[in-house]
Amino acid sequence: MRPAPASRIAAARSTGTAHRIPSTPADSAPGSGLDSVPGLDSGPGPSQGPDPDQQPTARRFAGVATMIGSGLSNQTGAAIGSHAFPVLGPIGVVAVRQYVAAIVLLAVGRPRLRSFSWWQWRPVVALAVVFGTMNLSLYTAIDRIGLGLAVTLEFLGPLCIALAASRRRADACCALVAAAAVVTLMRPRPSADYLGMGLGLLAAVCWASYILLNRTVGRRVPGAQGSAAAAGLSALMFLPVGIAVAVHQPPTASAVAYAVTAGVLSSAVPYLADLFTLRRVSAQAFGLFMSVNPVLAALVGWVGLGQNLGWTEWTSIGAIVAANTLSILTRRG
Repeated sequence: MRPAPASRIAAARSTGTAHRIPSTPADSAPGSGLDSVPGLDSGPGPSQGPDPDQQPTARRFAGVATMIGSGLSNQTGAAIGSHAFPVLGPIGVVAVRQYVAAIVLLAVGRPRLRSFSWWQWRPVVALAVVFGTMNLSLYTAIDRIGLGLAVTLEFLGPLCIALAASRRRADACCALVAAAAVVTLMRPRPSADYLGMGLGLLAAVCWASYILLNRTVGRRVPGAQGSAAAAGLSALMFLPVGIAVAVHQPPTASAVAYAVTAGVLSSAVPYLADLFTLRRVSAQAFGLFMSVNPVLAALVGWVGLGQNLGWTEWTSIGAIVAANTLSILTRRG
């Protein structure tokens, strides 16, 4: 989650998955610019070295271990951030998270803002708006329907991007399975929170838009400068929000600590972990692991927050994960 990061082209093209930080594994694809960020190991490209799957076992093991840590960090951060909801509300927690993401991305990307043309600024501004809306809708959904269901609904965004561009029968079947699972999750019942579910679906739309916008930003702005600029702009947009929240209800030290921890675990750690991972495992392996994030979210919500899910919800989450996994495993190339 969905809490920061930002599109996944190398990963999103073949997996339809992403984190929550403006710069993404997608941007680490050759020619996208992230491989030219100062201080980062560019890693082997198509003509620069062996395929990640042919690298030494130790490197692949390190990549897998990092993926596990990244996924758990992302979902644990969201769970920890929810402890600040009673004081800061979801919007206050998201504001702090945007600040943390901006600090990390600006430090890595070091954008030269004065050199940006309006042609470059347009997708950057759109990405900043989508980034903030995605995190706000997701965290509000988490507050209303729980971590597992919110992340599962959000995951539909990249899944739809992956399936929509395909003409294969297998992907059509995967789409039907995912659609049936969503209908089951959103079935009418007395305890259903349709506003929370709607916010989860809004987060999915934002995530899909985020992937597409990141492709455009990656083409128009060199390196990670575009993603960093979007993160900084999004943080500025949330600055009045943070001030208003602080004035209306002065935050406690523990609430601020929870929110900052959420920003670090859901934005900074996953972002840096993805940079490390995609130089050690293939994009397909990355996507296969990322597809289990809804399950990780449900487990963290259950263990850490006591958010119990019924067998119907677990089955639906499993079906959505299985649809994405099947789509990846049956894809050639």
